[in-house]
Amino acid sequence: MEAILRDVGAADWITLILLFSMLFLVLAKLLFYSRFMNFIILPFNNKYIFLYNKKDRLMNWFHIFLTAFQILNSSLFLYLIFTILAPDDIILSPVFFAFIVGLVFLFLFVKILLQIGNSLVFNNRAIMSEILFKKISYLNYSSLVMFLANVLLTYVFIDSRLVLYLSLAVVFLILTIGWVTIIKTHLKFLTSYFFYFILYLCALEIAPVIILVNYLKD
Repeated sequence: MEAILRDVGAADWITLILLFSMLFLVLAKLLFYSRFMNFIILPFNNKYIFLYNKKDRLMNWFHIFLTAFQILNSSLFLYLIFTILAPDDIILSPVFFAFIVGLVFLFLFVKILLQIGNSLVFNNRAIMSEILFKKISYLNYSSLVMFLANVLLTYVFIDSRLVLYLSLAVVFLILTIGWVTIIKTHLKFLTSYFFYFILYLCALEIAPVIILVNYLKD
């Protein structure tokens, strides 16, 4: 049986990040149990969207807890992607992880601001708020998969590309389900602003993924 070299120091601070992110998830479940149970079946049942889409869309503690959980785990997932696919190109450290957290937070913040600005310009605040709520809800749900992947890649299947690719596939599937749901529900609205929708999709949804994939391939 071949021994596997493990970076104990890296595992220590990653453990702290995972535990800290779990705190947000536990708080969301303890304080909003009914809402959490509806959220946990989101890709299979639209009950969560139906119940909570019209009230306290984004500015509520449940959504804030899950978004914090998502930012931490998506950032750690990105960090592990770099660790596995491009370990020689960058200096991997907690500082680099903190840099990724900052970029992820800034990216999400800019996207939200752009969508809010778009809603004000085109006088469609209600619809854009609804779309934004659905998008972030599915993104937050995908962070549950990222959390599991982070645990497996750190402690069980260390640096496993198979686990990484399977996790990416599941995350992509969840986000695709979210987009299909949004398009089906708001097809008439999106076709009315088809050019701006395609521009937004290419600039803020597809482009970051292409840039990341090209960087890792190089």
